[in-house]
Amino acid sequence: MESNGPKKLISQSLSSDTDAPQVKQLLAAGGGASPDGGLFAQLSGNPFFTAGFGLAGLGAVLAITQRGVRQSASLLKRRLLVDVEINVKDESYPWFLYWMTVHQRSQLPSSTSSAVRSHASQALQKRQASSGIMENLMRRFTPGMHHLAIETEKIEHPNGAVHTHFSLIPGPGKHLLRYRNAFVMVNRVRETKSMDFQMGKPWETITLTTLYSQRHIFEDMFKEAHALAQQSTEGKTIVFTSRSTAWEKFGEPRRKRPLESVILDKGVKEKIVDDVKEFLGSSKWYYDRGIPYRRGYLLYGMPGSGKSSFIQALAGELDYNIAILNLSERGLTDDRLNHLLTVIPRRTLVLLEDADAAFSNRRVQTDIDGYRGANVTFSGLLNALDGVASAEERVLFLTTNHIERLDEALVRPGRVDMTVRLAEATRWQVSHLWDRFYGDLEGSELWKGRFLARLEELGVVACEDGEYRTRPKAPASTAALQGLFLYNKGNMEGAIGMAEGLVSHVQKVEEESPVKAAHAV
Repeated sequence: MESNGPKKLISQSLSSDTDAPQVKQLLAAGGGASPDGGLFAQLSGNPFFTAGFGLAGLGAVLAITQRGVRQSASLLKRRLLVDVEINVKDESYPWFLYWMTVHQRSQLPSSTSSAVRSHASQALQKRQASSGIMENLMRRFTPGMHHLAIETEKIEHPNGAVHTHFSLIPGPGKHLLRYRNAFVMVNRVRETKSMDFQMGKPWETITLTTLYSQRHIFEDMFKEAHALAQQSTEGKTIVFTSRSTAWEKFGEPRRKRPLESVILDKGVKEKIVDDVKEFLGSSKWYYDRGIPYRRGYLLYGMPGSGKSSFIQALAGELDYNIAILNLSERGLTDDRLNHLLTVIPRRTLVLLEDADAAFSNRRVQTDIDGYRGANVTFSGLLNALDGVASAEERVLFLTTNHIERLDEALVRPGRVDMTVRLAEATRWQVSHLWDRFYGDLEGSELWKGRFLARLEELGVVACEDGEYRTRPKAPASTAALQGLFLYNKGNMEGAIGMAEGLVSHVQKVEEESPVKAAHAV
């Protein structure tokens, strides 16, 4: 057959004994191989194919190995490291930033002097002042910061001079700090494409990473940061104001005003303070009976009678802050008012000033001059005070100079639980104001009697028996009396000589329009 021809020809040409074994192997391989076996043999004999196949196999092995290493590293990281993330919306975010600033200032040579001035820095330095070889080694191997930001601090002295201090603080980026012999990686990330529209600031996060065995330092770190933040506001009252749908701090914290500095009529101040303290201590009583735990107060009276001043002093007495909201503010809607009264910061008194101004002479539609009045409706205010969605655990104060403009539905119990009139200055108030300004001067009692007699002649205050010597001319506010005493500091005779100005000032105010009078006082 034709197929056996080539084999026969090869066997005839190679008939020597030396070549017989090789020929037999060649004939066996060629005659017994299948077509697939021949293709595999050809591919396996191709050096390019074997090299490519080897590279592909090596790449697959490397990819699997890399993936295994990553998973192992991730597992090892989860087992050995722990992360804590803080975003800019969290309440502890400013606390930690302030603590981190003070903590890192002690490690910056350029800010050593400013750190010494700070009480918080002194506390941290005392904690870090332990001596020893190990402590020195730890300080030496602690890396410095490479991502810094600048902080400007202005200090105003009593004489009016302003000194400016510049200090370097940790900026966005990665930092390595040491806290109680544990190293913590701090990664502060500031997003460039996303912002917090409520605060108008870029979105930021801080991620803290340390060994899992050192995870307990986070709790101690945040406790120290909170104590440091409390120390910076100790003895001060924080004032909040609304911005969009959130509350933010308004300026620097103010020193707490002593309750004794506000002189109200006899028994009025004590009555309000006792009621507020009793309410704050009876939360369980309200909850057990299913009564909404909130209380409202309405303070009304002539301008300058001490309404806002008393609320500020009360906040200092209770160690509370103040959240101020003006109902006549442009753009204030019912929904925004309800939301603001729901997200009040903790331990904060709410002050709604000039409650009558939001409902008098209000222009609802946009006029030619582009002005648009407040959008708070009367029903919206009522729902915010005691509606279904209104907040609890709230102490709210309303102030007004014209209580007759308020609707009875607003001042009913449940919305306003106590209504207090802060009237014109009485004889009792004048006497205590005099003692506060001139009580430490020689002959104060004698001059006080002359001052009260002069006010009796002018018809400003009544006599000791409650009757007026002359027809009452015009009431005087405690603010006007305080202004008179401030103008005559240490000059009791001068205060008596200018007493007649109280009457002329009040009469001038009464002759003006209500709007002008409000601005004048």
